[in-house]
Amino acid sequence: MEAPSGAEQRWLRAARAFVCETLCPAGPGGDGGPEQLAESVMRCLRSAWGGGSAARGSGELPLGYSFISISDLQCQQRTPCCSHMTWSTNEFRKWAQQSEVVSKHSVLPRAHLILIGYLTDGRRQEGKEKLMDGNLYVQDNTGSVPCELLHFESEWLELLFLFPNWAYIPQTSQGSAGYVEILADPVPVDPQPERVVNTIPVFYPSQAAQLLSTRAQHKKRTKLNVAGELARLSSLLCIHHKTFFFLFLKCFTSAACVPVLVQKPHQLAWHHVLQLGHRYVLTVLSVSGLKASGQKVFVSSFSSCILPYCAEQVKEQPLEITWQGGSSQPVSPAASLQLSSPLELTDKWPVPAKESKILSYVGIITRVLNAQACLYELDNKVCLCLAYQQLLNSARGLRPGACVELRDVHLLQSPLASFPFVLVLGACLHSTVLLKGFSRVSTFHEPVASSGNLYVQLLFRYNLGLPLYLWLASLLEMLEQRFCCFIGRRRLLIRSAPQGPGVAEKFLVPVLNAVVPSGEQARDVHHEILAERHRCPLQQYQSLEPPCQAPPLSLLRSMAEQRSWDVFNPSQLLPPLEAPHMGSQELNRRLAWSYETFSAESFQPRMVLLGVLRASSSSSSLQLRDKSDSIPCVISRRDGSPFADTALIGSLLQVETYQLVVERYLQSDFPSWEQLLTLEHVRGKETRLYVQFFFEDVRILHTPEMKVREGPTRSDSPSVGKKDVCSSEAELGSPEAKVPKLEETSAGAGSEERSDRGQSSARGTSCVSRLFLVTQKEGLMSRNYLAAAEGDGEGQELRLSFQATILWMGKPQLWGHPREIGSLPELEQTNDQREESEAQQSVLLLFMGRSLRWFPFLHPDGLYRLIVPQCSDVGVFERPSLSPLQGRLLNQTCCPSCLLVSDTWHLQHQTWISCLAHSQRVPGSVLAGMGQTVFSIPELVSNSFTASLVSFSGEVVDRTLCASPGNEKLSAPCSKQRQKGSLLPWDHSVKLSVSAAPGSSVVLDVYVAVAYLDHLWGLLPGAKILFQNLQRKISRFHNVYCTYIASSCISILAPPPPGLLLSSNPAGTAFKSSAATAPTPVFLSNLLLQPRNLSQGQILCHLSCVLALSLQWICSICSSIFREGRCSRHSPPCPSHTGVSQASTKILVEDGTGEALVQCRNQQVAAVLGLSPVEWKALQSHVRSRGSVVIQHGGASARPGCVEEPEDLVTCYLRSLCRSRAVCRPILLAFSLDRKPSKIPQPDSLQLRRFLCGEMEFVSRVGARLSLTCLNIEEADPKVLCRLNSKRIKTPISHSA
Repeated sequence: MEAPSGAEQRWLRAARAFVCETLCPAGPGGDGGPEQLAESVMRCLRSAWGGGSAARGSGELPLGYSFISISDLQCQQRTPCCSHMTWSTNEFRKWAQQSEVVSKHSVLPRAHLILIGYLTDGRRQEGKEKLMDGNLYVQDNTGSVPCELLHFESEWLELLFLFPNWAYIPQTSQGSAGYVEILADPVPVDPQPERVVNTIPVFYPSQAAQLLSTRAQHKKRTKLNVAGELARLSSLLCIHHKTFFFLFLKCFTSAACVPVLVQKPHQLAWHHVLQLGHRYVLTVLSVSGLKASGQKVFVSSFSSCILPYCAEQVKEQPLEITWQGGSSQPVSPAASLQLSSPLELTDKWPVPAKESKILSYVGIITRVLNAQACLYELDNKVCLCLAYQQLLNSARGLRPGACVELRDVHLLQSPLASFPFVLVLGACLHSTVLLKGFSRVSTFHEPVASSGNLYVQLLFRYNLGLPLYLWLASLLEMLEQRFCCFIGRRRLLIRSAPQGPGVAEKFLVPVLNAVVPSGEQARDVHHEILAERHRCPLQQYQSLEPPCQAPPLSLLRSMAEQRSWDVFNPSQLLPPLEAPHMGSQELNRRLAWSYETFSAESFQPRMVLLGVLRASSSSSSLQLRDKSDSIPCVISRRDGSPFADTALIGSLLQVETYQLVVERYLQSDFPSWEQLLTLEHVRGKETRLYVQFFFEDVRILHTPEMKVREGPTRSDSPSVGKKDVCSSEAELGSPEAKVPKLEETSAGAGSEERSDRGQSSARGTSCVSRLFLVTQKEGLMSRNYLAAAEGDGEGQELRLSFQATILWMGKPQLWGHPREIGSLPELEQTNDQREESEAQQSVLLLFMGRSLRWFPFLHPDGLYRLIVPQCSDVGVFERPSLSPLQGRLLNQTCCPSCLLVSDTWHLQHQTWISCLAHSQRVPGSVLAGMGQTVFSIPELVSNSFTASLVSFSGEVVDRTLCASPGNEKLSAPCSKQRQKGSLLPWDHSVKLSVSAAPGSSVVLDVYVAVAYLDHLWGLLPGAKILFQNLQRKISRFHNVYCTYIASSCISILAPPPPGLLLSSNPAGTAFKSSAATAPTPVFLSNLLLQPRNLSQGQILCHLSCVLALSLQWICSICSSIFREGRCSRHSPPCPSHTGVSQASTKILVEDGTGEALVQCRNQQVAAVLGLSPVEWKALQSHVRSRGSVVIQHGGASARPGCVEEPEDLVTCYLRSLCRSRAVCRPILLAFSLDRKPSKIPQPDSLQLRRFLCGEMEFVSRVGARLSLTCLNIEEADPKVLCRLNSKRIKTPISHSA
């Protein structure tokens, strides 16, 4: 034999040192001493290396391989790898090519490592007794690692083995150890002699089944041996901290089968030995009855062992007389388990439920769908659910590419409508899942958590069926994907007892309590495994419609936007009676802005809104956010107070009662209403989506822990301004409420001492705060606040900002830590002390950049705390730097100082001033002249009101897009923002008609320029809104209206009622049902006496005369007269070929108590003239040929400047018709009172009128004529006239009485 080379000698020395350090004396093989153990290892290596290839010599050593210990393998190997010591390169390449089934993953990389260790079941580790749980381990002196084998013999336990073919699979989480897959049978270092077995007396299952059914009277438990074929093997189960499994031995000649319970810890490794279809002998078994079900089974004893069946080594034992003497039952299918296929099913299930099919299946795992939910994909087409079994080995080996054999599994077809798989295989406790081949691809191990697994806990707690469990798993997975980046720690999302319910559990438990019947039976494990009639949660199922859904916000946005355009119908956005008479400009203006609202019930299944509350600095609004997207939200309170709870920033909210609003912006050029269905006239469309709800309807699922960033923070640091979508840190605006520990800030403490503290340890966590009261707040606006050094203001880009006038409440406070901020020590001083220093406490706060996120939280009369983190200088609020522009601003606002709020500062809402104790309230003399007075709408429209800037609240009754008032001009900021390219006309405004209360006749019009709409939310009909700092104006007709200016601000007090939104016009007008708006019969004199108490009514009157009548066809584009099919405009010529008809008339009516002028339009004119639809259409056709017909009667009511057309046949007919009794007749008139103050006469305004009676002329003072707008005209039926007259007469009499 040749002398070893230098390399071989070094390798041998290293190998012997490794064996002595890691393998001796770790196990029984170390009894012969380290040298003998090392020789045995070297001999085993030479044998395995030489036998692996014919090209190698029998005495060679694998010098290219190195030894690795268990600890090094777990600590140093971070990626999957495999080692095939005995294979050549071609053999490994051929093996790797067979992994093409899973094409998305690469093959396991080959590592030249030698693994040697003891195979153990965990009975001894680190010198301590350990609970044996049925898992196998490879162990050496440095540690142990779990392992999985396809073939195992009970004699291998506690022996030292060389593993020539193995793979190490680490876990997905960093720092977690993996496991070893033994790809081929290990080679024993010291082969053990074969066991000599004497002849064993045995019972076969057909005889043993009689023993289970015999009721023998014996005090001593008889031990016996049973031989049979392994027909079924249950999975390992752990219940009440006891691990066990069942095996079933079948008779060789019949279908008789007996169950055997194995629960001794040192026998749990049998689970790896047993193979279906093989024959075994189990010794020293006893008969025992299960406490839960009372069934009798064979139970292994402490001295039991398992042996392979050999006919020459067994002897059939007859039943003893003592057994035969007991009461017994004949052997029948009921006395033993019959494993016929398919399994016999119980027939006690409801008829509508489907029955699952039971089958066997062999497939390849192609994807791990959800490891914690035990969901896997087989062969790219079938879903496998193993959640109904206990995977006590953490699903080791179940990786993509692994081959599994399934026996007696349930097949369910389309169990869940929203589930992507049609075929789902479910394994119950009666099923058998076998790993037939390891994966060859490089994937990490995704272990199934045995404790704290919310999937499994909810499954067993509610005994869920597979359809409901699949929905639960998909919902939990979606929650994890959406919010784990916000919550920070993954276990916080799905954690359970003893820490308490997590986010997902808080959300799901109420849903499951409502869905799962309260009388649902608990799962019977023993019955599911042993019963003759199989019954399990997978046996019967019904296709499930999910009870609710909570998709990502990006999907919710796309669904809502798509549905809003799917239901978009331009003809439904227009009043049906007015649309045919609208010109193109009016028509497209009405369509330019509309909205659609959705509730949770608008979606199927019901949509639950989940999101993390964030304050956005880019949109200056509140947002609900998840990982995919964010949706702006408007939060209100039912008591009418504004929402200002800064402590909820970063909290995960659940909302089930909400209004999801999709505002549609349409750019179109429809010529007339006849082309509304032609989509080619749509030039562009956009949407804006937001959600509004009440805070009382919010359920808080998670509140974040406050974290303080270490080190100084600069406002100009690179991190400032970046979008942090998945930040897990909470704002400092949500500190925990604790008793404050104030640092000394009295006058006795010198500035040097404070400076020393600021430079020392207090710098890291200390903060300075100051309490203030908001007295006035202005809206968001693009302003120029640049300093003089940065530019003169010309050509500079405007920055979005807002400002608030505040009142400092006390001195700055220095806190040791932000968590200590809790109470209000500033309010403990007396009112006299506050009044003395009040002159210097009025400050103007400017918000720009990231500080814009505080806009939705800041409200007048709110008490807030301004916090400067990581600061110990209490003078930080006293050193504002002003630019010349800001200086001029202070002169206008009468504030002595101005403070720019830094991006890193935080606001914390404390309370409202009205909620303070009497001793803490601010003196009225201090607040005099500083706050805002909220007026009522009747006060604003009165003639005695003189203020120009006003604040008021009311309910929006109408919202329309119109041209801006003639005297309104766009401000400079608006003109510069025009470049953004909004689809709405930039020179238009939104007119909001606001009433003081529902049904009130006093309505105030508010005009908001389109330029301001980007930052305004919730301007819908029915919404209650607080308007602040609007400019009050009076038109040339003496009508009062208000305009939204740069200093204005709007707060949504309450969203529209759900019933109003369902019956409203999406274009912005609230249509109400006829029952709710039935006109009230009145006298005209009642309207004159109390005009503000009624907005609509009905009068039984006589049509005295038609004062004016106008019928015309106008061009839909330019509004010129449309004659003979073309527009009459010539300079410049109009190419339009579309005309619309318009009709108007003014009539005089009287009811015996007064007179009124009534304006009628379009179809109402036909009702005035008493024309049928056919006659009205013929009249319109005649008018179209000449363009227009105008009839003007003389008198005081005649319109000035109106010239009648020359007489023709149509004109003569209409003039005669207007004077006929067919027109001058009794009618039933439904009207609306003109709400403009200029159109409402005063009760004491009397006018001189002449009356003729034959040849006599009389002059008398009569009341002014009311101006009414016609809503509907009906013919007066005599019976109806009598009833209405009776009702109308009784009403004023009873009222006067």
